[in-house]
Amino acid sequence: MKPVLATVAALAGVSAPTVSKVINGRDDVAEATRARVQAALVELGYQSPMQRRARSAGPAMVDLVIDGTNTSYSMELLTGILDCAAAEDVDVVVGNITPAKLHRANHVEWAQRMVESGRNGLILVTSELTRQQLEAFQQRNISVVVIDPLNPPGQGYVSVGATNWAGGKAAAEHLISLGHRRIAFLGGPGGAECSVARLHGYLAALMGNGIPSRPEYILSGDFSQAFGLASTRELLALDEPPTAIFAGCDATALGVLEEARLQGIRVPDDLSLVGFDGTPLTEQTLPRLTSVAQPLQEMGRAALRAVLRLANGDVLDSPHVELATELVIRDSTAPPRA
Repeated sequence: MKPVLATVAALAGVSAPTVSKVINGRDDVAEATRARVQAALVELGYQSPMQRRARSAGPAMVDLVIDGTNTSYSMELLTGILDCAAAEDVDVVVGNITPAKLHRANHVEWAQRMVESGRNGLILVTSELTRQQLEAFQQRNISVVVIDPLNPPGQGYVSVGATNWAGGKAAAEHLISLGHRRIAFLGGPGGAECSVARLHGYLAALMGNGIPSRPEYILSGDFSQAFGLASTRELLALDEPPTAIFAGCDATALGVLEEARLQGIRVPDDLSLVGFDGTPLTEQTLPRLTSVAQPLQEMGRAALRAVLRLANGDVLDSPHVELATELVIRDSTAPPRA
């Protein structure tokens, strides 16, 4: 139910005409009273007729908030979103925010600013939000879609991802088929939904082939090259180091390649390596990187189409869109040395 002037007035302890004066920018309202009314407007998610017209007139406007717009993963998603936006006559406003800043943000004020600027929806990439934070947008009729959420967004919210479990299983089974038995896994943040699914796929492949998992071979960190460097150094220092590594993302795989080079370890002669994401980086490394490819551009297009349908009041067939991954074999994997 949309709040009306009387609802705002009751919450602020003023009359409806006073609320109207504040909304219309009149200066004959005491500052303390104005502050109470503005706080009530934000809390209730009130939209003036002018704000509602701004959201319905002209092309739709969608915010895209992403952690790290300069990564190959992010650029592939962005390409898909912008291609779809051009076809749908949608304006996309791109923002960059760190996870720490995202947690500190006042989501009620953020949602209200989106209402006031005529935004129709919000796409978040690899973000972790609580249900309470997401409800701030829902209460103001701003549709939200999350791509590769770090935590399950909960009932009533839409997410877009890939078949992470199947991709993790395919990566490990490829290494097993080459003859590897000592296979390490370098995942993302421990609670990240996509990383957990890739880990479970990897474990399922080991179990299905009678290979016991080894705790020292399973490491988690962030999806970064720096984590790949540090974790590979740790793995290679083991008394029985792995003969193959499955990296949870292509950026981490780059770190594995760099540390192997520094230690004189040849890939794939001494160490096989599989990445995940299938970004353009896979064709630029030496050797070229075997990787589980996510359809990143199509994921971006699917997210924008979903947020526009939600903004239009449509009901989606499923709250979770999951697109198929594909193992692309290149030059970084080979049978282990005898």
